[in-house]
Amino acid sequence: MSLLSVIVPCYNEEENVPLFYEELLKTEPFFREREIEVEILYVDDGSGDRTVEEVKKLREKDERVHLVSFSRNFGKEAAMYAGLELSGGDYVVMMDVDLQDPPSLLPEMFLQLGQGYDSVATRRVSRKGEPPVRSFFARMFYRLMKKISKTEIMDGARDYRLMTRQMVDAILSMKEYNRFTKGIFGWVGFKTRWLEYENVERVRGETKWNFWKLFLYSLDGITAFSTAPLMLASVVGVFFCIVAFLMILFIIVRKLMFGDPVSGWPSLVCIILMTSGVQFFCTGILGQYLAKTYMEVKRRPIYLVRERL
Repeated sequence: MSLLSVIVPCYNEEENVPLFYEELLKTEPFFREREIEVEILYVDDGSGDRTVEEVKKLREKDERVHLVSFSRNFGKEAAMYAGLELSGGDYVVMMDVDLQDPPSLLPEMFLQLGQGYDSVATRRVSRKGEPPVRSFFARMFYRLMKKISKTEIMDGARDYRLMTRQMVDAILSMKEYNRFTKGIFGWVGFKTRWLEYENVERVRGETKWNFWKLFLYSLDGITAFSTAPLMLASVVGVFFCIVAFLMILFIIVRKLMFGDPVSGWPSLVCIILMTSGVQFFCTGILGQYLAKTYMEVKRRPIYLVRERL
């Protein structure tokens, strides 16, 4: 029999753990007919509530439930990588425990995977329930990535994706510490079918992704899959050098032709502030790439396991 590994990252989701399990069991007849075993791997990302205890309760009545608990909170990217690394299935699917990734789509995803695809990915065609400002910046991020990166990152793409073992092994071969899985999916390639669905709101609890965390996450994506910001810093530097050279010529010509009247200090202050701001901006871009390089060369583990069942 084939094996399907369901990877479920969790962080303070004690209410949603049993609800997700119940919803996933509704797809069991479909996979049983096709002689496919299902294992559920909950990856606890250092939760501070009773998430681990809830998973253990499920484990007591169903041995197909597995648990990996981190020593602290390492982030969702680390949890997804751990799930992929510890899964043993011929097919692997990653899903959010809050049911924003509907388990009811799994049968259709599996049928489409059997049509010659290496993965079936999902994307939201609407952002119903999200704050308008957050939705606007999310769309702007995907548009920006399409322009500055060669890696395909689909607008509205979810981490909800069903993959073959071959694609999973390809993803695991990328050992980088600073991970942006949406970009990694596109970078490794393979034949992917996109499945669209309407946005589903969380069943319980609140999202752990606030605007600031999403902003930092978008910076990780930009620096991980594009060097365009470095090019931007270079172009801005060249532009200001040209402007400075032209201004020097202008001052010399004005001195020779009209004398040298005293210039106003407000314009001088504005110029200094603008050029200083541009310099700090370009230095910040370099700092972002340098910081990522610094974290990579230290070769720290992506995650540490405290408990595994």
